[in-house]
Amino acid sequence: MSREPEGEPAVSVADLHKHYGTKRAVDGVSFEVPAGQVFALLGPNGAGKSTTVEVLEGYRARTSGEVRVLGADPGRPTPAWRSRIGIVAQSTRDLSDLTVTEVVRQFATFYPRPRRPEAVIEQVGLADDARTRASALSGGRRRRLDVALGIVGDPELLFLDEPTTGFDPEARREFWALVQLLAADGTTILLTTHYLDEVEVLADALAVIDGGRIVATGTPATLGGRDRAAATVRWRDAGGTWRTELTGEPAALVARLHAAGGEPDGLSVHRPTLEDAYLSLLTPAEVSR
Repeated sequence: MSREPEGEPAVSVADLHKHYGTKRAVDGVSFEVPAGQVFALLGPNGAGKSTTVEVLEGYRARTSGEVRVLGADPGRPTPAWRSRIGIVAQSTRDLSDLTVTEVVRQFATFYPRPRRPEAVIEQVGLADDARTRASALSGGRRRRLDVALGIVGDPELLFLDEPTTGFDPEARREFWALVQLLAADGTTILLTTHYLDEVEVLADALAVIDGGRIVATGTPATLGGRDRAAATVRWRDAGGTWRTELTGEPAALVARLHAAGGEPDGLSVHRPTLEDAYLSLLTPAEVSR
């Protein structure tokens, strides 16, 4: 059943703090995730990303700040509220010797309106392993099972924490298609990942956290002003010398080069990538790690 986004954001965070003694793991974080959106929270290890997500999931108490997730305070979780969210965490669960089908069917019983277990197993690419014991799965296949358990409850909000770790390139693209399908059906998704190509494909919007603070928000196309940044145009002139020019109007420069002598040899136009924009926002100490 398709969900229509409502007026209230799926996630609302205002001046969130989490302190451990004198250490400020999260230091005044604020952002919103509209219902039905895929939102990426990016940041280096130790930046406060995981702590923020754990607060949103209701697994870590905050020091201060206002947080609403699906209209409720995750600091006071109820079984009904938990049934509306799905979580794919970094670490896998101890699933003993149950088969893939048995595990997914068992988890489906925890939710009031679960998805059909066999359909979920098919969607995450585990149909061939349906009768395989979870303990016998490879790391990447085990990760797919984690994803299946995260979505079998048909959540309104899905937390994906490094979801494609251990996936080969084909499996990653299959998973991206699944996320896009869930998003098209109205599921709100909060994604954390170190794969910026994943963010470029999936995210409607994003925020970058560094040192416990949000340092930038935007979309993959606009982060850090990359949509307005000058482009580097490189070509080889008639004499064989390589030329490079930084310009805010690469199309106009290329048109002039064409008018002057046809197709320039070795012509390339480079704008800052999402990775360039992301790294430019981090403190030098984090970039060098």
